[in-house]
Amino acid sequence: MLPIKKQTTSSTTRDGTRLDADIYRPDTSENLPILLMRQPYGREIASTVVYAHPRWYAAQGYVVIIQDVRGRGTSEGNFQLFANEINDGEDTINWAAQLPGTTGEIGMYGFSYQGMTQLYAAANAPSSLKILCPSMLALDLYSDWAYENGAFCWQASLGWAIQLAAETARLKDDEAAFQKLYLASRNLPLSDKIPANPQVLRDLAPDSFYHDWITYSQPDDYWHNLSLKSFIDKIDLPMLHIGGWFDPYLRGTLNLYREMASGSAFPQHLIIGPWGHLPWNRAVGAKDYGQAAASPVDRLQLQWFDYFLKGKKSAALENSPVCLFEMGSNTWRYFEQFPENNQQDYYLISQNLANLREDDGNLVTAINEARESEDIIVHDPWRPVPALGGHASFPSGAFERSSIDCRSDVVTYTSEPLKSDLSLAGEVWLEIFCEASTPSFDLSAVLSEVHADGKVYNFTQGYIRVDLPQSPVRFTLQATCIKLTAGHSLRLSLSGACFPAYPVNPGTGQHPKMATLLEAKIITLSIACGGSHLSKIALPILSPDR
Repeated sequence: MLPIKKQTTSSTTRDGTRLDADIYRPDTSENLPILLMRQPYGREIASTVVYAHPRWYAAQGYVVIIQDVRGRGTSEGNFQLFANEINDGEDTINWAAQLPGTTGEIGMYGFSYQGMTQLYAAANAPSSLKILCPSMLALDLYSDWAYENGAFCWQASLGWAIQLAAETARLKDDEAAFQKLYLASRNLPLSDKIPANPQVLRDLAPDSFYHDWITYSQPDDYWHNLSLKSFIDKIDLPMLHIGGWFDPYLRGTLNLYREMASGSAFPQHLIIGPWGHLPWNRAVGAKDYGQAAASPVDRLQLQWFDYFLKGKKSAALENSPVCLFEMGSNTWRYFEQFPENNQQDYYLISQNLANLREDDGNLVTAINEARESEDIIVHDPWRPVPALGGHASFPSGAFERSSIDCRSDVVTYTSEPLKSDLSLAGEVWLEIFCEASTPSFDLSAVLSEVHADGKVYNFTQGYIRVDLPQSPVRFTLQATCIKLTAGHSLRLSLSGACFPAYPVNPGTGQHPKMATLLEAKIITLSIACGGSHLSKIALPILSPDR
């Protein structure tokens, strides 16, 4: 293997701002294609929390550039979330393409913010950019990232805002601010007068994106102007889309894949593993999905880069375009398209005590009687139902949650033990006839597998904020792919909170920026089942021959 040289260099944007980058290149006289990552966390990290080190990619015959975006690391300028990434990204592409010792052809990779910078850089179609590998991002910044069905994704947004604010304090050598923010990151400030508008960010990071995110609580022009969705129709490049079943931004990964696959002239492939946002390995939450779940992404990306930047034949491009990890069987499955229109309805029925007895509420595929029932749960803001795993809280993944299901403010509906294995793959929809004692309420839904020994492991969930009276309440849960074992059961758990993944709904209609702890109401939720109120969950069932 050729030795790798590392050098630090700079480029200048169209407005004269210096952007710094580390360049890794093999010791060779051969002209090599370029791999580029643009990121805000200090270029030395280079997203090694999920990817191989840049030296590994360079050793495969590439010039690898890891750049600090504007106002981050040692780059000049003022960091504004996503605001400068189109022009700065295009300027970086044009600069990199002129570097000596390169072919001038560029591929990009990276996840999260680094996934977003790929699409921003491609917005004006720079001719040197040939391929993208976007991972775990948002097509629509409002609905794919900051809000889920109208509910603010609090824990993820607040944790990220504090991290970026602490990095800003470090760059300014403000030790006092850094220490306060570091402490907050280890013990998130959940007890402020206005919980979702913490004093530590107002005092130490008044220019944080977070203040805009909790201010603009509806999908208006603020979100449209920042989102990839506003210009995605101008982009057409081959893309390898990468996601995780427990990643909070899986909605964005799937929406981008669907958008590109529906009209692109180039290959669009999708791979989704049993991963949270990070890391991507075999153990997630309380589950070990086996060696097959260890990330294949580095080698897979390399095959894509080799094909589109070096012209090498690649077996990866010959596979079916959709590769999904099936939890339960712990195997990878291939599809010609992401599974759609394969839902089967499971109906909710009970004897009115589904919040107190796990044998009272049931999931059934057919209702043979017209009797209606009503399950009542009382949400108390003093002791909200806690988040445990899933995609919206940390740590993410599947956890044993029977102690939560036993709470009286959680209503559960459980199927009979499965007579044979059952495979699910795709979107999960929920339709619940629900009324509340307050003008506004939240509904949390968790779908789990109940093992024969009584242990309960979540595998997908969803959340919605309801501000206008509506019945039924209909929303989607996180997409999933899992094989449920014969003898196990399905369980749907409903509650009025999932804290602190989402802020507690005060019941008043006020949004998080204004909602105080003092004003939070006790909320009575009524779930109607049976008769003319066919509350149901639609599960994406795969036939045995798929």
